[in-house]
Amino acid sequence: MLSPMSEPAAENVYDVIVIGAGPAGPDGYGLDNYYLARSGADEVQLDLFLDYASNVALYPTFQEYFRASRPPLLAVWGRNDPFFLPTGAEAFKRDIPDADIRFVDTGHFALETHVEEIATAIGEFL
Repeated sequence: MLSPMSEPAAENVYDVIVIGAGPAGPDGYGLDNYYLARSGADEVQLDLFLDYASNVALYPTFQEYFRASRPPLLAVWGRNDPFFLPTGAEAFKRDIPDADIRFVDTGHFALETHVEEIATAIGEFL
């Protein structure tokens, strides 16, 4: 089993789990590996993973703000994202009915494979 902080694990995440649209170029996981190799970076990442529950606990506060303020919202989401599922993007519509939700045929790091499509969506939204 690969350590989640190892170089092969980072490459595996980009190529197999995250992109879902073919092999990723080495830039993304190369930078991840560079920064993860710094002293203490693995502990910082693990702390972030373990602290995610505090983010989830704030969802009702976010949702109340969305319902009360109805800010313009564009969410461009990877259809095959294994971490943030499409239902998460669609959930914005419950609180912001006019939210613009778009899916691209990729995984978690959508900008790695769909930068032009996402840039166009942002330009159209603005």
